[in-house]
Amino acid sequence: PGQQRQAEREARADTFAAVAADWLERQRASLSPVTYGKTQWLLSLVPDLAARPVASLEPPEVLASLRKIEARGAHDTAHRVKQKIGQVMRYAIATSKASRDPTADLRDALAPIVTTSRAAVTDPAAVGDLLRALDTYTGQPTTAAALQLAPLLFVRPGNLRAMEWAELDLDAAVWRIPAGKMKMREAHTVPLATQAVAILRELQPLSSRSRYVFPSLRSADRNMSENTINAALRRLGFDKDTMTGHGFRAMASTLLNEMGWPPDVIERQLAHAERNKVRAAYNRAQYLDERTRMMQAWADYLDGLRQGADVLPFKRRAGA
Repeated sequence: PGQQRQAEREARADTFAAVAADWLERQRASLSPVTYGKTQWLLSLVPDLAARPVASLEPPEVLASLRKIEARGAHDTAHRVKQKIGQVMRYAIATSKASRDPTADLRDALAPIVTTSRAAVTDPAAVGDLLRALDTYTGQPTTAAALQLAPLLFVRPGNLRAMEWAELDLDAAVWRIPAGKMKMREAHTVPLATQAVAILRELQPLSSRSRYVFPSLRSADRNMSENTINAALRRLGFDKDTMTGHGFRAMASTLLNEMGWPPDVIERQLAHAERNKVRAAYNRAQYLDERTRMMQAWADYLDGLRQGADVLPFKRRAGA
């Protein structure tokens, strides 16, 4: 009986849910809070597997759980959940809780993902229309400010929503995002144009009692929800196939390249990863001054489009 109870305790400890929680906790230090939360959510989408011992999971039952996600039309999510299950199972194998990964047998079993570009407005005249529309937003002041800052800063939507007053130096016109919040786990500096500083100073009396620049309406201890910006765009008449919160990044990248700014400077401002670590360190130091000039020129250009201009001003070369 004692051995049987011990075996039952071990079986409970080796369920998929238990092993997944153990694996995820060990990843916490290397994941941003947003990524950690999304991984938790993805693993919660297969409740049928939660109580199953990882040692006895078979490909058909894993596939059955993934097919339920597919049935809702969430094909990309099904693939991401499969990837996370595979990571958990490889951890189970490494810790002697399982002997094989059932997801290895599910190659090509799910419907393929149809890749589509993120919706973004990139035509200069259309950008002017978009900016004028953003100016008409009459909802929450914090949401209105986020809509105004999104095209000026073109950071990832999650970073914008999680902006904290402590990260801002408005006198120096800079926003320093800590590494823990960044997708690539590297600290990122965002130079603030005078227009961005003005928006933030106007917003300060409204939200400075919260640590967050854009606090949740439900609690000042939480930041704005991830659907707020997109919902505001829908309210203004921009559907998901026309413009999204993430689309401001594509908009800036497209137009800044057409304006003649160096691609390396633009990529650094977008916080895209540089694979060469030595070059990455060099770029961070080398490009800050030029990125500061670029961000001010970009804000001035947007002002021109808002007023009805539709011509791309090409960047002057240094010293010209």
